[in-house]
Amino acid sequence: MSFNNLDTLYRQVIMDHYKKPRNKGVLEDGNLTIDMNNPTCGDRIRLTMKVEDQKVVDAKFEGEGCSISMSSASMMTQAIKGKDIETAVKLSKAFSEMIQGNEYDDTLDLGDIEALQGVSKFPARIKCATLAWKAMEKGLKE
Repeated sequence: MSFNNLDTLYRQVIMDHYKKPRNKGVLEDGNLTIDMNNPTCGDRIRLTMKVEDQKVVDAKFEGEGCSISMSSASMMTQAIKGKDIETAVKLSKAFSEMIQGNEYDDTLDLGDIEALQGVSKFPARIKCATLAWKAMEKGLKE
């Protein structure tokens, strides 16, 4: 597949998650709630997670922001649901490296998240893409 076709496909995946976000809302039985914002652009997120026995049982988000931040939150909640905390943190670390254009553990299945790889070309947008991930890491550390 050519670079232009791949770029187009990635844009479609990002816009699909933005227009039809997965796991949007608040978990009524969640036991972790994390609020974060990006003051430079106005993105904000509230992440609720249900964590039991060192496992992310469920995750949902609410918020406002650009297509990058909201689609990243949608992708992130899909990626971490059902994962143990260690794996969720590994995914976050790999995502962080990928989004900065660095080498990352590509043995992890990032799924749709790989569509955000191109954000590395736009340093000002990296904070948008990582907002939900930082919220998840903060919540799992507490």
